[in-house]
Amino acid sequence: MASYKKPRLRDLALRRLLSVVFVTLGGVLILIFLLGSSNSTLNNGIKDLDIVDDGSRYRRDLKFTKMQTLPQQSDLSLRLEKLNLLPPRNLDLYPNLAKDAIIVVLYVHNRPQYLRVVVESLSKVVGINETLLIVSHDGYFEEMNKIISGIRFCQVKQIYAPYSPHLFPNSFPGVSVGDCKEKDDAEGKHCKGNSDQYGNHRSPKIVSLKHHWWWMMNTVWDGLNETRAHSGHILFIEEDHFIFPNAYRNLQILTSLKPMKCPDCYAANLAPSDVNSRGEEWESLIAERMGNVGYSFNRTVWKKIHNKASEFCFFDDYNWDITMWATVYPSFGSPVYTLRGPRTSAVHFGKCGLHQGQGENKACIDNGVANIHVEEPDKVANIGSDWNVHVYENQPGYKAGFKGWGGWGDDRDRHLCLSFANMHRPSKGTTSPL
Repeated sequence: MASYKKPRLRDLALRRLLSVVFVTLGGVLILIFLLGSSNSTLNNGIKDLDIVDDGSRYRRDLKFTKMQTLPQQSDLSLRLEKLNLLPPRNLDLYPNLAKDAIIVVLYVHNRPQYLRVVVESLSKVVGINETLLIVSHDGYFEEMNKIISGIRFCQVKQIYAPYSPHLFPNSFPGVSVGDCKEKDDAEGKHCKGNSDQYGNHRSPKIVSLKHHWWWMMNTVWDGLNETRAHSGHILFIEEDHFIFPNAYRNLQILTSLKPMKCPDCYAANLAPSDVNSRGEEWESLIAERMGNVGYSFNRTVWKKIHNKASEFCFFDDYNWDITMWATVYPSFGSPVYTLRGPRTSAVHFGKCGLHQGQGENKACIDNGVANIHVEEPDKVANIGSDWNVHVYENQPGYKAGFKGWGGWGDDRDRHLCLSFANMHRPSKGTTSPL
């Protein structure tokens, strides 16, 4: 019996030892696999912006992970982002777009009195039923949403900026606990944030203007199923742009004439760059500096703009248009002209900036209406295909060398801006959807 138990004990001990060895070895192998997968995932998350800028002081910012730069979303932000995936409305009324449709993008904040005027003007635009109207919202406001939901004159799709500061009342991109304010001394007060060139810290209400415009551009051109394969022109208008009945037909004429009449023009505009001008009323096309009322351009121009993401995101000015005029356009190496007609087809009627809202007492509009007279020539296309082009050179306005009005000095805003530039771009080793 003793001789039998001794080998059995030794066998049992050996089996236990082998079990421990196998368990330990298995654990090590699993750990190695997980670490490898983690590193692979991290590396796959790093994306290079399509920018060639050797020696640039922004080069250190051209690589980043999406998780490091996009803020954690709130429930509202996530819900709105899902709405962006919905198909356009009114497909039962307008099942197909015209072959040469120029997509229209209307970007809005929270001025319902203005929006009603714009929507009413759009409803009378000849040809609007042939295209898609995309409405990009900065924030969620029920009254604005209700106005857009009532549109029946064309296909319409609403998108919401999911990282709008207006959706984050207690965290970045909104106001965060411990943020510096106004001209706070960050070191002395132990608060968070970088000041702009004038010593002022970020204001979420102010920076939302530039964030929304850049998010919208990247989303419309590269993110939406409805537009990411669209190579033609897209028209951009704001909630305080009154659009004349002939605007769409005029724009179709301008975009068709541009390659022949002004091959160096980057865009086509519905209105003069001087917002107070109604046009010259000559029988001539006009080439001038690109305006911010009723402007349109194609994917080729968008690619040039996107390639200047670092210049856009690091220029210390909270205005998207001034940023474009002062740093992006000059970086193209040649004058950036737009082509337009001699009579305006759109008018800026707002008294206040896009993100000043309604105010506590009244909206920035006279008696709730915009008194804009539409003359007979503005009801039909009025641009001649045989006209010559008059070029305005050396116009006044913001140019290279202007240092900016500030309001855009916080590194968090700059990196969020860069993340928008890359959110629809493929990772290395993947195929672009375009």
